[in-house]
Amino acid sequence: MDSDVDAPPSSATPLKPLGIVASAVPIGIAIAVFGAIYGAAAGPVLGVPGTLASSLLIFSGSLQFATLGLAAGGAGAIAILLTALALNMRHLVLAALLRSQVRVGTLRRAGLAWFLTDESFGLAYAARGHVARTLLFAGLVCYVSWQIGTVIGLLGTTLAPLAGVAEAMFPVLFIGLAAVTARSLGLAVRAGVAGLLVLAIAALLPELQTVAPVLVAVAVALPGRGR
Repeated sequence: MDSDVDAPPSSATPLKPLGIVASAVPIGIAIAVFGAIYGAAAGPVLGVPGTLASSLLIFSGSLQFATLGLAAGGAGAIAILLTALALNMRHLVLAALLRSQVRVGTLRRAGLAWFLTDESFGLAYAARGHVARTLLFAGLVCYVSWQIGTVIGLLGTTLAPLAGVAEAMFPVLFIGLAAVTARSLGLAVRAGVAGLLVLAIAALLPELQTVAPVLVAVAVALPGRGR
């Protein structure tokens, strides 16, 4: 029979909601920056009600930015729906990885699916035995942060400064998620080194900052790949 909460191992210390929220706040700040960029860009195209509704009801940064671009270019509903399908297929993989550890009822599982993002998945995947609780509270932080960012963008925040901050935060954000989900000290150290290298490349060689995360990821993954 499904239980209403996670069933952590008996030796595991239950994760407190405030602790989960605290761990998700740095990610939430990054999400708010991207939300502000979206709000500033979408406002003139979708209007204030449409922009707010898209963030409240879609809650998918990649899809919202893609939809915005398609809508601005005059794309039809079919093109937008196919784009949504393609972009969100990855959630099937993310959900499959967490499914066996989410020991809650069907309705609660459906509710948790709303909060399944790349960022909340990273935190939940690292929280062995506490997946449902982590997914809920980390997902709430991500959701609220995205809404706050959207409102800030609609209030007239200039895009240029935000875009510069986002370019610096984006690779570090996902390298940070890699560090969180690392299962050993060695992997965590590699993720940390990768983050520092990306920052160094972005500062010293700005023209390479878009490809730096990929190059660095390959470089730090190669040593000891056979283990």
